Amino acid sequence: MASSTTRSSVIIIGAGTSGISAAKVLAENGVEDFIILEATDRIGGRIRKEDFGGISVEAGAGWIAGVGGKESNPVWELATQSNLHTCLSDYSNARFNIYDQSGKIYPSGLAAESYNKAVNSAIQELKNQESKLCGSLTLSEPSVAPKTPIELAIDFILHDFEMAEVEPISTYTDFGEREFLVADKRGYEFLLYKMAQTFLHFASEDKIIDSRLELNKVVKEIKYSGNDVTVRTEDGCNYVADHMILSASIGVLKSDLITFQPPLPKWKTEAIMKCDVIVYTKIFLKFPYKFWPCGPGTEFFLYAHERRGYYTFWQHMENAYPGSNILVVTLTNGESKRVEAQTDDKTLKEAMGALRDMFGPSVPEAEQILVPRWWENRFQRGSYSNYPLLSTRKDFVDIKAPVGPIFFSGEHTNERFNGYVHGAYLAGIDTSNALLEEMRRKKVRNQASSLHLKNYLLQPLLALSEALTSAQRQTLSDISKWEFAQQLFLKGKLAMQEAIK
Repeated sequence: MASSTTRSSVIIIGAGTSGISAAKVLAENGVEDFIILEATDRIGGRIRKEDFGGISVEAGAGWIAGVGGKESNPVWELATQSNLHTCLSDYSNARFNIYDQSGKIYPSGLAAESYNKAVNSAIQELKNQESKLCGSLTLSEPSVAPKTPIELAIDFILHDFEMAEVEPISTYTDFGEREFLVADKRGYEFLLYKMAQTFLHFASEDKIIDSRLELNKVVKEIKYSGNDVTVRTEDGCNYVADHMILSASIGVLKSDLITFQPPLPKWKTEAIMKCDVIVYTKIFLKFPYKFWPCGPGTEFFLYAHERRGYYTFWQHMENAYPGSNILVVTLTNGESKRVEAQTDDKTLKEAMGALRDMFGPSVPEAEQILVPRWWENRFQRGSYSNYPLLSTRKDFVDIKAPVGPIFFSGEHTNERFNGYVHGAYLAGIDTSNALLEEMRRKKVRNQASSLHLKNYLLQPLLALSEALTSAQRQTLSDISKWEFAQQLFLKGKLAMQEAIK
């Protein structure tokens, strides 16, 4: 069976936040001849709602981070315009709600002391890293590694949550320090559908019927040259365009899902491989009734275990969904990958063991469990990007820079806000603006080239018109010499060979 080929001006790979925002900018600027290829059966990317325990929970991105500052977070603006229901999250209480394995809460004084020690150690480690970057062979003093369960728990929340990025964190310095959990039955993804409604055709609020969006299209190969780009999908379809916006995740770019012909240049692949991929797993547990504290300052609590990150960070959903009887425990990186590879029954048994350590043997068995698997998902291969401490400006420039007709987008291409939904949103806008500028430059180049060719072709005919007799010139007095030459050429009165003679 012969494969089909679809031609368009721009191909957009990925219908996540950056892909949708990029398409919106193109449409607003008159470029509507594009096609969006999405590997899954929906739009949203790493924003994904799931029906669980009678409510909608966010299996992927769940917070709008950076609210209340001097600048307005664009995603917060979208949420406000859509009346998206959100709840303020205050993580500061978590460090004082730390349970040991016997169910006792560590004294607040000990918790504060351990926290300050961890902060000082983290700052020292940053100084040591800076010294290495500057070429210093001596370290001012070594950082202290956490050893006890409480130290390991605090180290986990400090590095995997509070200081997951190099300070200062642009999201909080620019947009504000508050974070809001999305708790809306329409889901976080509703913001993407609202964006898409401005340029795609819908049959209903959440059903897209536009032929420019093709779902379940897994890109297998990308062939590119200086003139165009061709995409081949796993189902044998081919797509050709002048330009491409590639908004696949950093995890996908680091994997072997997509083959490039010719291979991407070394500077590009080196930048991609330098960027780390964070795996962030929220496990949801539904119970028949509440058995945990639900008063002020109790939304987040920690489980101190001798293994770092072992079911450490917990949150109850009563503030967001009163009466839901749902707990969420967050794992990251190594623990995430371990849990993704095992059965949900085993994960449930481990989580229940941690809960019964904290709240006693009478804790009821969970009725439901939801374990998202972002690492095993070959269309994502992780949750978000994270640049190492020693990353340079060049790393950011290279990972974003286009290669021929391929323009790269996604949260990992946003130097200031990588790892965040607003980073993905702004990256899509930036990438489309860069592409639009290139399209304008290309148009100017083509016009200049066309004019040059036109002059070249008409020059012999112009010479012919100059050779006419005076009588002939008088007859043609009202016609400029350029118009006469053009008419001769366009009417085919003279072949090119004759004009050259």
